[in-house]
Amino acid sequence: MFYRKAVSFLTVLAITVFAALPLAAKSGDKPNSRVIAPLNLAILIQDDLTSQVGNELGVTKDFIRALPAGSRVMVGYITSGTLQVRQPFTGDLDQAARSLRIPAASTSRSPYNPYVEVIEALKKFDSNLKGVNAVLLISDGLDVSRGFDSTSAGRTLDLERSIREANKRNVAIYTFYAPSVGLTSHSHLAASYGQSSLNRLANDTGGKAFFQGTTGFVTFDSYFQRLRQTLNEQYARAS
Repeated sequence: MFYRKAVSFLTVLAITVFAALPLAAKSGDKPNSRVIAPLNLAILIQDDLTSQVGNELGVTKDFIRALPAGSRVMVGYITSGTLQVRQPFTGDLDQAARSLRIPAASTSRSPYNPYVEVIEALKKFDSNLKGVNAVLLISDGLDVSRGFDSTSAGRTLDLERSIREANKRNVAIYTFYAPSVGLTSHSHLAASYGQSSLNRLANDTGGKAFFQGTTGFVTFDSYFQRLRQTLNEQYARAS
């Protein structure tokens, strides 16, 4: 009798403890598998990136949908020298995820540089938005608006302006490098130039740049994993 009661008590105790565990622990989520603090996030995608970027829409949608409650997301495309806003800031994360489309992957959609449209996107951050402000720029980072001069990598006029605008509005910019169908898909020098500019943009605004090599294409899975980790570490330091 005593043995049966003891077993029954331990069983109930185990069920109670398990039920009290956080969902992440029960589902097997690893640390940093989710962003822990709400964000005001603008996702900007350069429209002339190579077609492989279209294969990364799924993981990008998953990232948006997994953001914590209270987050607001804007989705825009940098195309032909303009910013096409597919989804203004919204708290409906599923709606924001569904607004993503496959990039055109055509030189007819190429911007002279992505940084003018980054400035336009930064102006969409309303001062009434509460919480952490961030931009995720998916781009090759190349600025050829004043010619292709590798000596000015990371020092172009519009890049400098976008850094000032981001800092004025307290927006950290995170960047994913991906090659375009233009120069960066076949020129190591152009790819290096673009990555240098993206790295400068991220570092000088409190964000971080993610890229791996100047050839081929790397999937976004590892980028998003490192982005979540970076966001959580920065939130922990600020708390």
